Amino acid sequence: MSQPQVVAEPAEPSPPATAAPAAAVVAEPTAPRRGPLSLARLLRHPVDSPEALESSALVVGALAFVLGALIEAIVHWDEALEIAGRGSLGAFVAIGGAIAAFGAFVLGRMLLGRTASRGLPLDRLVAPGARLHWFDVVALGFAHAVIALLGWTGAADLMERSFQGAVVYPLPASMLAGVALALTAYVSFLSAVRMTPMLLSLVLAVFLVVGALAAMLSSSDPLWWQKNLSALGITNDISSLAFNLTLVIAGLIVTIVARYATAGLPARTPEEARGRRIVRSGLVLIGIFLACVGIFPVDQFFALHNTVATGMAVCYAVLVIGLPWFLPSMPRVFVILGYLYVGVIVVIAVFFAVGYYNLTAVELVAGLLIFSWIIVFLRNTGPVEQADAAGGTRADAASVA
Repeated sequence: MSQPQVVAEPAEPSPPATAAPAAAVVAEPTAPRRGPLSLARLLRHPVDSPEALESSALVVGALAFVLGALIEAIVHWDEALEIAGRGSLGAFVAIGGAIAAFGAFVLGRMLLGRTASRGLPLDRLVAPGARLHWFDVVALGFAHAVIALLGWTGAADLMERSFQGAVVYPLPASMLAGVALALTAYVSFLSAVRMTPMLLSLVLAVFLVVGALAAMLSSSDPLWWQKNLSALGITNDISSLAFNLTLVIAGLIVTIVARYATAGLPARTPEEARGRRIVRSGLVLIGIFLACVGIFPVDQFFALHNTVATGMAVCYAVLVIGLPWFLPSMPRVFVILGYLYVGVIVVIAVFFAVGYYNLTAVELVAGLLIFSWIIVFLRNTGPVEQADAAGGTRADAASVA
């Protein structure tokens, strides 16, 4: 006897999906929009955000404008000024710009330090094993001041040559002085709060070039180059002070660069940690020897001056030759570049020994190569740190998998 077959009735088609009514859509919570940055909030947190940072820089520039214009109006009241030279508008702007640059830079670092005390990681120069001390801030502030001083002096000389015989009347002079000081303070403040290791190397390069050129142009002995580069530091004029101070401040900046250039290098094994310490110590010694070259002029401390100058070259050669063993992770192209630099220094030293080059040429070329190598070294350590961090992340992911 066959079983009755059960025929399933066709299912009714489901109603088409319709959009939910607008009232049923629940909006995701969003952060409340903050209104325009108020002056009260800016005073409480001057560098806590990009908006506050730019506003603070504008406030610093405005204060510099008011002070610069007011002081210029008082000092040169009812007096037409020359564009350049002693007692000119250019001289006032150069000196005032130096003061504004130093003050704005120190102020910026102080405000940034307040954010660090509240646990905000806004300082781009904070790295494991490296930080700015108060004397580092003073040295960098002085470097900005010298760059502003000599930069505005050069600009005034150029304008004097362009407008020969022209004078500047009191009201335009005060306005021009205020604008120049405002621009200087604005740039210096932003440099302080946005300082990075790369920008630090740029400050070192510009400061060395500007300081050396200032010493050369202001030397009372036009034939200083026939002796040696250190002859710039033995004259009894402003060039001697400019040259020696440039070397001392540049030496301090090199020690800062040394700490940041080696702070993030791989140190996972005892050998890597030891190599990093050797490289950092060598770079710091180069900075100390450079400062000592300016502290001990060759005419008063002949033996000591030549010892520290030679020691700087020896430290550099040891670092370059031993770099593949000290830091095996450094790119081979950079290692080869260091070998070429040492080879060029040896060649020009031989030329000096046979009388083809004088000592000034040897010192200029060697100094240029050494400091350019330090700057390029700082730039190459960044990719090495990133590659090491990426390798560590991959290793951690592999261990978890």
